[in-house]
Amino acid sequence: MESIKAQVIKGLNFGAHIPTCDNSGAKVIKIFGCKTSKTVKGRMGKAGVGDLVVASVVKGKPEMRKQTVLAIIVRQKKEYRRADGMRIKFEDNAAVIVKDEKGNPKGTILKGAIAKEAAQRWGNISKIARIIV
Repeated sequence: MESIKAQVIKGLNFGAHIPTCDNSGAKVIKIFGCKTSKTVKGRMGKAGVGDLVVASVVKGKPEMRKQTVLAIIVRQKKEYRRADGMRIKFEDNAAVIVKDEKGNPKGTILKGAIAKEAAQRWGNISKIARIIV
């Protein structure tokens, strides 16, 4: 996992329902933890593009539902700023389900665009991504 050069604003609160953009079997996940951020006691946590989150599967295949999974946020609606001054935002929020903390994706196909920040930090996701923005 590498550091990100952009100032990514954390745009997704804990408890947010996010669709997945891969073929792992999960359709919608609910974030309840983040591996990369810390917060003050009593304050709700947040996650942004490129963060490794802990989530539960809300909708999907019956064998996937109600399971705890690791996921990486690859798109967010809230705009953030890159080092060159460009501001980036996507039409929707999306995540990719991963097998382990190293970022190996569970699915084999990623639908839609992937943020450059997530692709730089997680090399295994960038290998199977079609579009990197």
